[in-house]
Amino acid sequence: MQRICVIGGSRYFGKLLVQRLHAAGHQVTVINRGSTPPPAGVEHLVVDRNDEAALRAALGSVTFDVVVDQVCYTPVQAAIAARAFRGRTRRYVMTSTIEVYDPATAALATVPHGTPVPEESVDPAMWLVAMDLPWHDAAYLEAHYAEGKRQAEAVFTQHQGFDFAAVRSAHVLGGGTAEFTGRLAHYVERISHGREVAVHTEALPTVFIHYQELADLLGWAATATDAIGPVNACSDGPLDVYELGAVIAARVGREPVYRSVAAGEAASPFSFDRHYAMSNARAKNLGFSFSHTTDWLPGAVAEALDATAAPTAPVV
Repeated sequence: MQRICVIGGSRYFGKLLVQRLHAAGHQVTVINRGSTPPPAGVEHLVVDRNDEAALRAALGSVTFDVVVDQVCYTPVQAAIAARAFRGRTRRYVMTSTIEVYDPATAALATVPHGTPVPEESVDPAMWLVAMDLPWHDAAYLEAHYAEGKRQAEAVFTQHQGFDFAAVRSAHVLGGGTAEFTGRLAHYVERISHGREVAVHTEALPTVFIHYQELADLLGWAATATDAIGPVNACSDGPLDVYELGAVIAARVGREPVYRSVAAGEAASPFSFDRHYAMSNARAKNLGFSFSHTTDWLPGAVAEALDATAAPTAPVV
């Protein structure tokens, strides 16, 4: 049994992570602002992680074996957490994102098309941190999501107050209405109703992961490995937007209607004109086994279809 703190953990794969850690017999504490209570038997600390003094006061003298940070988006948040948890934990795991590799958001080394992008393509030990940027501005943060994650990783890596690992998640799918971004539902709804889907003509593949598999990997990163540094998390089997559409079409019985976007025009989610599909080789070498995307994607499509179905009109 380990004493584990989860920051966030109130929805989707974070909620499932908390449930599974607790079910496995670990002593789990959830830190959030109180909007969603944790499962019975899980300790709950209600505090705003952005308020360092309040966070320290809420923690008191408690210590943890591991902290899993689900909701760190900026270097400012990372710095607060690094100071607050220094001396309170031996290990810190941050949920990061595939977006750190997006070449549209930073000057990154080019990776040849078709080559899965390895972790060393973005080295947080060498990444520059700029605390004076307007990270507290919601619009700025939304527009600089990838850079916020890169710099948060860098703060934790360069802090050296505890062992640190960053789980860089692929695009997360599954769970029907629990998948709060609505990106898979976007495709299911449009294809099932014969509506146009905006895509790049030469769309490139990306990678995905099922929300349950990501919860499993985060639990593994917290309790079953001492590996530090970034770890990519994606199922086997990259898909481009047309392959994704084909899986949905097979389920709904209707062919997709695609519209090619002009240069500079926004396309639908998961249609990419740039390459940054991740490699999962490091996690495999460390002992984690991934599913194949096509093993679970049809089921995720079925869940999304059920969630987006219009209510049946009453018989009168």
